[in-house]
Amino acid sequence: MENYKFYQNKACEYFPCHKNADPESFNCLFCYCPLYALGAQCGGNFKYLENGIKDCSDCLRPHRADCYEHICKDVQKITELVRKKDL
Repeated sequence: MENYKFYQNKACEYFPCHKNADPESFNCLFCYCPLYALGAQCGGNFKYLENGIKDCSDCLRPHRADCYEHICKDVQKITELVRKKDL
């Protein structure tokens, strides 16, 4: 059993929080994407707005059930960056 890889909060007033998302397969586990901090290296479908803010509203990568392992692997990139910075 791997139920820890998928979670839905259908009671959330924003569910699903991305347009064009399939409510039946929408994964809320990574509600706030842990890869946001990777900027352009996150691997998702994003764009930068004119004011420099990263807009991830068209990205469903962290909300797809099949991306759990990819997200966890990429979180290691953040850990490595922090570790290098702290040295």
